[in-house]
Amino acid sequence: MATELTEGSKAPAFKLPRDGGGTVSLADFKGRKLVIYAYPRADTPGCTRESIDFSTLRAQFQKAGTDILGVSADPVAAQDKFKKKHDLALALLSDETHKMLEAYGAWGKKSMYGKTFMGVIRATFLIDADGRIARIWPKVKVDGHAAEVLAAAKEL
Repeated sequence: MATELTEGSKAPAFKLPRDGGGTVSLADFKGRKLVIYAYPRADTPGCTRESIDFSTLRAQFQKAGTDILGVSADPVAAQDKFKKKHDLALALLSDETHKMLEAYGAWGKKSMYGKTFMGVIRATFLIDADGRIARIWPKVKVDGHAAEVLAAAKEL
């Protein structure tokens, strides 16, 4: 991983294109809690389950004063298709340059079937209302993850 964020550190600023057009920046969430989950690729089994889980719990996150953003290196067109196909109720950001993913430590070496390559590392970040990293989940396992993040958001 390029960067190692720690709990309590200031969340790295970003401005990225989103599904449906427009851009989203960290500054848009000033004074609110924010969950950013980085996922490897739109419309793959694990990423789909994770996105549906966060989308399903969106109303509960809202009650906890917490917004949710999904981010991957997929182009906006792929994010649009993914969101529509699975009726996702959250914003999906596109970081094709990997700059934001690198700043959050969610871009790095991965291996599959004996091959090593660079890619998105499934990780989640809970940012408090002051713009600081409250909690980091590196190398996420999908099952039960969104509910665990929701519990942490409620505690903030």
